[in-house]
Amino acid sequence: MIQYIEAPAEFNGEGQAIFCAGGITGCLDWQSHIVELLKPSPWIILNPRRANFPIHEPSASQQQIEWEYKHLRLATAILFWFPSETMCPIVLYELGAWSMTNKPLFVGVHPKYARRQDVEIQTSLVRPDIQIVYSLDELANQIINFSFAQLN
Repeated sequence: MIQYIEAPAEFNGEGQAIFCAGGITGCLDWQSHIVELLKPSPWIILNPRRANFPIHEPSASQQQIEWEYKHLRLATAILFWFPSETMCPIVLYELGAWSMTNKPLFVGVHPKYARRQDVEIQTSLVRPDIQIVYSLDELANQIINFSFAQLN
């Protein structure tokens, strides 16, 4: 049975969790689709995309950023999805930061994402072990086929 944690709910750090990093504002809800695709996996899914974000609450953005900061660090692995609808500057920042670590990363890029080549080149230079894929189905398959034995 899949475990699913959506912001602002807290993850206690126990178990193998994967953080869904990628566009939220101005793009389709790709997170719902990837969650469905990952149901056969043993991962605990950490989703920063809230069903109801309190946009008019002044402290909501601060709390969201802090939640993401904390849960990116608690996650065993991070999946990145770059949708075609938006540039995703924060996701680019996060990919750059996490590429400098040994944390398992899975990277998917929509074929029409505007900065596709940048993601491909930068990622290949820093983390040649990462195979970039171009659909959510391929991304889910990579994650499902990941061996937890690689973590030990």
